[in-house]
Amino acid sequence: MVLDNIEKLLEKYENGETTLKEEQVLKNYFSSDTVAPHLEMYKPMFEYFLVNQQEQFTKDVPLKAKRIFNYKWISVAAVAVLMLGFYFNQPADDCNELGTYCEPEQALEEVSKQLAMISNHFNKGTQTVGYLNEVDKGTSTLGYLNEIENTTSIIFKN
Repeated sequence: MVLDNIEKLLEKYENGETTLKEEQVLKNYFSSDTVAPHLEMYKPMFEYFLVNQQEQFTKDVPLKAKRIFNYKWISVAAVAVLMLGFYFNQPADDCNELGTYCEPEQALEEVSKQLAMISNHFNKGTQTVGYLNEVDKGTSTLGYLNEIENTTSIIFKN
């Protein structure tokens, strides 16, 4: 009777359907010396659970985490970078230093050259897709074929 009960509990245990009390019954059974021979394979597992249940963590856990990086130094570094940036970024007297032009006419001439170059390259790109006009002609021819098909379906009453 007891063996039947243990086997049923083992089946429930393997399916994950046991309660804590039922698991305690299994642990007590397998910790005893009177284990059935065909259930001996479960004995080391339940003995491990009993030993593991008695283990305790004895190391002290620090309550405060140590800061690895001091954030005050970030603000000091940011101020230093800004100061150096303002110091070395003094406006120059030369207009061409940053790629700008002092004379508006010179700037207009340069912009015109750049736009002409862009237009030239754009026109080269459109020449390569000229075959699409032929595709448009082919689709218009297909439109005529659709009209012929509609007419023949009216005549033959399909």
